[in-house]
Formats: sequence, C-alpha cells, structure tokens
Amino acid sequence: MATLEELTDRIRRAAESGDGLSRSVTLDLKGEGYIHVAGATVTNAAAPADLTVRISRADLVKLGKGELNPMSAVMTGRMKLSDMGLAMSLTSEIQALFERAV
Repeated sequence: MATLEELTDRIRRAAESGDGLSRSVTLDLKGEGYIHVAGATVTNAAAPADLTVRISRADLVKLGKGELNPMSAVMTGRMKLSDMGLAMSLTSEIQALFERAV
C-alpha cells in the first residue's frame, strides 16, 4: 500500500498536470496524516479547507482505483464529509484528480 508521502506526491503531480481543484480540500487520514489540496498546491498540512474528508489511507487508495464507491463509503461511515453539498458539487473534479493520481 502507498505511504502518505507516496500518495501526497501522486496527488501533487496530478494537481500540477491538470486544473487542480476549484475549492480547497483537506484529506484527514484518520491519524496517519493529512493531504491538503488548494488548487494545484498539495501539502501535508492540517490546514483549514472548504471541504474536509475523513477517510483511512487504505480506503482513499481504493476510492482512487475505483474499488470503493464514494456513496457507499459515506453511507457505511468509512468516509465522513464536512459538507455533503460541496462534496457533491466537487465530485467530478475530485474524481478526475484521483484518477490521475492512481
């Protein structure tokens, strides 16, 4: 499984090669660290963001590979969102970023 550093680097390269995200997102990896994405800038800061996604590192990798359905992850508590409406509006951007990061 990819380490936090590997995931951060993959997401950073993907954000730099595409359009990035229109809003800031912090991935809270449940005690394993953070990945903060603001446009094309990606850090490991636990920075305030428009949307915070709390998910395990293993489930984040599964989401990126298409092995875990985002709605199922939310419904089963494997993924928690700070703002469901914002998350829904960013779905296509986030999915495109994660697909480039896999």
